[in-house]
Amino acid sequence: MIGALVSTLVGPITGLLDKFIPDADTKAKLAHEIATMSVKQAHEAALAQIEVNKAEAGHRSIFVAGWRPFVGWCCGLALFWHFVVAPLLTFAAGWAGYPIPPMPAFDMDSLLTVLMGMLGLGGLRTFEKIKNVTK
Repeated sequence: MIGALVSTLVGPITGLLDKFIPDADTKAKLAHEIATMSVKQAHEAALAQIEVNKAEAGHRSIFVAGWRPFVGWCCGLALFWHFVVAPLLTFAAGWAGYPIPPMPAFDMDSLLTVLMGMLGLGGLRTFEKIKNVTK
């Protein structure tokens, strides 16, 4: 993703370099420096966000560090309701002869996006624990 962004940004800049710098080697060197600089900045921003996440997750207050487990439990409960409880409840009510209104539909795309992001962060956390980076 970053590579595509860099190539999108570097393309017009190298077009401008063609107008002002006649030497091909100098143009290539400048284009490479520009591309490298943007990748370094993106990498530094990602590392800074990771440090913020570590400080936030290690905080003792539930209001600072507790939102991740809260979102994880909400996603887990929503999936449990959607795939286990609601179908069994619908089946049991139908079998017993009770008509029930249709269940509300979940926005599964948004739910799974949040859940997959959380699972990725959970995998990173497990990796940190294996490497003894955490307390």
